Amino acid sequence: MHGPGDVQGQPVHLLTPDETGWRDVEFARFIIDCYEVDSVGRRRVNQAFISRSKGRAKSELGGFIGCAEALGPVRFSHRDKEGNPVGRPVMVPYIRIMATEENQAGNVYDVIKYNFDHGPLAEVSGVDSGLTRIILPDGGEITPSTANAASKDGGKETWVCYDETHLWTTPELRRTYSTVRRNLVKRKLAEPWSLETSTMYAPGENSVAEATHEYFQKVSEGLIKDQGVLMDHREAPEVDINNTEALLEALVYVYGSFASVIDLDRIVAEIRNPATEEEDARRYFLNQVVAGSDQWMDRASWQARRDDTDPIRLGDQIAIGFDGSIRNDSTALIGCRLRDGKLFVLGVWEKPDTDDDWEVDFLAVDAAMAAAEKTYRVEWAYCDPAYWQDIVGRWSIEFGTKKIFEFWTNKDGRMVQALERFHTAVITGQLAHDGDATLTRHILNARKRNIRAGTLIRKETPRSKKKIDAAVAAVLAYEARGDAIADGRLKKAKRRVRGF
Repeated sequence: MHGPGDVQGQPVHLLTPDETGWRDVEFARFIIDCYEVDSVGRRRVNQAFISRSKGRAKSELGGFIGCAEALGPVRFSHRDKEGNPVGRPVMVPYIRIMATEENQAGNVYDVIKYNFDHGPLAEVSGVDSGLTRIILPDGGEITPSTANAASKDGGKETWVCYDETHLWTTPELRRTYSTVRRNLVKRKLAEPWSLETSTMYAPGENSVAEATHEYFQKVSEGLIKDQGVLMDHREAPEVDINNTEALLEALVYVYGSFASVIDLDRIVAEIRNPATEEEDARRYFLNQVVAGSDQWMDRASWQARRDDTDPIRLGDQIAIGFDGSIRNDSTALIGCRLRDGKLFVLGVWEKPDTDDDWEVDFLAVDAAMAAAEKTYRVEWAYCDPAYWQDIVGRWSIEFGTKKIFEFWTNKDGRMVQALERFHTAVITGQLAHDGDATLTRHILNARKRNIRAGTLIRKETPRSKKKIDAAVAAVLAYEARGDAIADGRLKKAKRRVRGF
């Protein structure tokens, strides 16, 4: 049943429609994905993350799942004659609902408690429902927790809900999140897992949601191997908030199944209210990542340059940018096609978060440069030689002194000009990229550093794990392209003339 609110006490319609024909297919699919099992019946998902706009009933979804985890057949038992999985309840379930403030049960716990007090679950014998915990029959409990309580607990959790983690920005909350997450590995037979709900975070606040989003990005890029994660994020397309028709279309998309039962006109009015900052409106209602004031490249401008047509081909004339490191930062080799300025990744070698002894594979980087020389017509390469002078020098000998050039990125004047040309090219559409996720992440990680000569880019903090090396290499590649063209190296396609 729905918890406290306008539809309190009414049945939830996920798979079966209500009297108007409406059902929340979107959330139903998410729940099904959360409970997928492998061939031997083990859960596939250990960590689920759902990101939706404000008002989308994310906390209520957490409450529904919490009720199921308490009493429902949510773990694999066996397969029936047709081979379909049959469930069983969790043995002594310990469910923790995380709250951000002292003495606050939170929206998720309110939904669970309402169902145990007023719904069909109220008929279950052996339940003791209270404001601070729900004791379950045959052992187990549901507990709303604050940061202090969770950090001191030994931990026997079988399911945890972290609600609205874009608000989890303090060191104490981040430590609590880590502590409780570690507890989830203790009970193998119970197959514990967690659900994290969030609206779009504010970049740079170092919230738990931001860290989770970045972790999932690295998983999707293959930088981290973790098959137990599920990320479900819905973000509105870029839209002019002053265009009513376009804004309504964007809201219908981002609210999905819920769009027909929420007051979209009221949301439009709230977005346009002079008291509402556009940045907040886009985050909360359109679920969009909004650039901070010091972000070098805004997401919308960069994404607008994505071009999936006309891929890079064998024998294309290209320029190359190289930015190298040894241990802590990444090493990146980026290509840029001469005829249209299209950027693509030749290789990025990034330190894993869990390997303090990692060192870049010099042979792999060397092989990638050699492969680029064989695959394409490399006309110009700008390489930052810091830590790599011997290898860059050897590239110059092997591939030609008229192709390989040093470009010291710590020379502020020259780098400022290269960055300005690159940024202008993005804004005006003079370059393109193929949408590579790693390059995009590095571009969007870059922060502005203003000096007397102009603007440089930097990491968020000197020790930040949010790397920008591929962004630097992309700037060098685009600069190399410009100098190659200025040197007359662009070979224009011959036009075929037909006579009649």
